[in-house]
Amino acid sequence: MLNKVPEVTVWFWVIKILCTTVGESFADWINMNLGVGLINTALIFTAVLAGVLGWQLGTRRYVPFVYWLTVVVVSVTGTLYTDILTDSQGVPLALSSSVFAGLLAVVFGTWYARERTLSVHSIITLPRELFYWLAVLVTFALGTATGDWTLELTGWTPDVSVLLPLGLIVAIVFAWRLGANAVLSFWLAYILTRPLGANLGDWLGSPSSDGGLGLGTAATSVIFLAAILATVVYLTFSRSDVIEAADPTPRAANPARERIMLGYYAVVAAAAGALLVWAHQQPHAAVTGEDDAPAPVTAHLTPKQATSSFPPADIAKFRTITSDTLTKLNSGDQAAATTRVADLETAWDADQPTLEPRNEKAWRFLDSEIDQVLTALRAPNPDQATEAKALTTLLTSLG
Repeated sequence: MLNKVPEVTVWFWVIKILCTTVGESFADWINMNLGVGLINTALIFTAVLAGVLGWQLGTRRYVPFVYWLTVVVVSVTGTLYTDILTDSQGVPLALSSSVFAGLLAVVFGTWYARERTLSVHSIITLPRELFYWLAVLVTFALGTATGDWTLELTGWTPDVSVLLPLGLIVAIVFAWRLGANAVLSFWLAYILTRPLGANLGDWLGSPSSDGGLGLGTAATSVIFLAAILATVVYLTFSRSDVIEAADPTPRAANPARERIMLGYYAVVAAAAGALLVWAHQQPHAAVTGEDDAPAPVTAHLTPKQATSSFPPADIAKFRTITSDTLTKLNSGDQAAATTRVADLETAWDADQPTLEPRNEKAWRFLDSEIDQVLTALRAPNPDQATEAKALTTLLTSLG
């Protein structure tokens, strides 16, 4: 069959970044607005992935719409797998990043041992295509974990967080131009487009007070989706990214230069690590984790004061999730309560850009009470009385 992967042009990278942002936003919308829950959302998208991937594997050539639809679904699914480990199972991001990095090494090692190539210009057999999509899935999971871990370490605002993955991609392009191994450079850049796309979406959607442009999640998703559709239509008609067959005469490699550029990559990695260590040591507002104490609140607000500034539909959504969590806790199902409360955290974080500007004092008050709920339910040895008290207090504040 003809090569099943598009030529790696500037359009490839543009649409890859756009797909990352839209895919993650769509998953969050299903998880929060429909009240499906994180695990159920992951199950739904796993089934969707099986169907879409079957469609992609069934084609005999590269079809832009089918290929990029598969990329979007793989992006969503890989992100959800990481979120489950972090939010539902409490796996530290450092550990999940290491696990996914090891898994990706196994995938690449097995792929190369069988096919003797990792080049995307040679995806002309079913085994190679299967290896390709498995690698893509793991790169999305790895990119999600390392991107979130970076934000956890640094506390960077959305505008600043875009610069690190962007700078690293520029460094990779520079190395590739100077003779670095093309396959290695491609997969390094591919991993980094995941945190770049997510950070770019956060920057566009977050309010200006948080370092964003204030477009909102919905507007950002619509803009990116329109750009994806326009690009796919262009590629469908222009066929400018079609590889008719595997390249029988790839560009001659320069082993000596490739070794030099491997040293360059090592220096870039060391510099990025040093930057993260330095940023972590600077005073910053850390991301709330499982063991973090909630931020102190100086004044108590009545339910009316806490909720009157916010849309009733949003408050009703938070109240429903909190009530469901309390019901599961009272029935003795700690695991289900812990899983359900993750939906509260996800929904609250997603609505922050629109809610906080309406009434920062009320938002911080409710944020503190939600933090107390999360801390209680995710404690290493949770106490049911403490959990129930935190949930009941939040329910009261939500009216």
